[in-house]
Amino acid sequence: MAALRSKLRFITSQHHHHLRHYSAASILNSDSKSPLSGKDKSRAALTLLKSETNPQRILDICRAAALTPESHLDRIAYSKAISKLKDLNHFSGIRSFLQESTTRPDLKSERFISHFIVLYGQAGLLDDAKRTFEEMEKMGIQRTERTLNALLFACVLAKNYAEMKRVFVEFPKKYGFVPNLDTYNVVIKGFCESGSASSVYSILDEMKRNNVKPNAESFGNCISGFYKEEKYEDVGKMLEMMKGYKMVTGISTYNVRIQSLCKLKKSGEAKALLRWDFIERLEGELCNLWPSYTWFLQGSRDFEAALEMYKKCLADGWVPNFSTMKSLVEGLASISKVDEAREVIAQVKEKISRNVEKWNDIEEALPK
Repeated sequence: MAALRSKLRFITSQHHHHLRHYSAASILNSDSKSPLSGKDKSRAALTLLKSETNPQRILDICRAAALTPESHLDRIAYSKAISKLKDLNHFSGIRSFLQESTTRPDLKSERFISHFIVLYGQAGLLDDAKRTFEEMEKMGIQRTERTLNALLFACVLAKNYAEMKRVFVEFPKKYGFVPNLDTYNVVIKGFCESGSASSVYSILDEMKRNNVKPNAESFGNCISGFYKEEKYEDVGKMLEMMKGYKMVTGISTYNVRIQSLCKLKKSGEAKALLRWDFIERLEGELCNLWPSYTWFLQGSRDFEAALEMYKKCLADGWVPNFSTMKSLVEGLASISKVDEAREVIAQVKEKISRNVEKWNDIEEALPK
């Protein structure tokens, strides 16, 4: 404990300018007069992890904070730590840390073990993910569809799609699992990411046979996969299939379609779809389209069309977020529409009082 505390004091000196009132030693707080709450401890750990590049100190921070996947903040911290250790090629550290986590008495539940299986996948350590899955019986923890889905997702994160297919085909029979909607959605995602979008037809057929109704995520992944492979006829088939399930083509589907078209540099088609949707969309719902708007703005570089859409948003009393508006203003300036850019800044400042100083700086930088 003394050695760990001295290490954490060293971290504190290294990161003092980043942390202000947080110190690494305060995560342990064993001899502190005002111990940090669990949430503050997690925040302190996350702050330290963001700027840490020494693998041993990353592990020290995680251990000192006694992270638990119960908390959303801790899940972010776990993921951040695993990503950093992976980038540093410190796989032995990932293994030892996750093995410690799986043997902690307070984390011995199917829910938590499933989370560690996913983290192994994130690190690309699929053999360890499978070993953890296999050893759950020894730990006295029952496997269910949740664990199967975690292992499938680990395969997708590790980009080992052949293994994903094997697990999906063999494990339900082997362990007596009944695939559920999440199972099918992970497999659809995997097929679409791997360039095998056509395989989703057999998955959708199986879902129908097993009375599992696809949802917006199922079709969103299918549509994204077919766009990626430029199979536009199949995109149409998916939209028709959604109608067959009496599913309304909602905001999430439009966002997927706009983003996919922008990725393919098909800005004309994206503009036609987005323009039509801005006209059709009921008042008050426009704000849900901002992911599409942002993608269109950055993907198409069609700032005049983006300005027209922004005016429609403004008329409906909605202003997109700061980064989107900044892209629009700088884009207008880049095509010599400086007056329009200044007008947008004035409108945004009038509507939203925060970020006024940032807008003043952006306005100051515009061509005179």
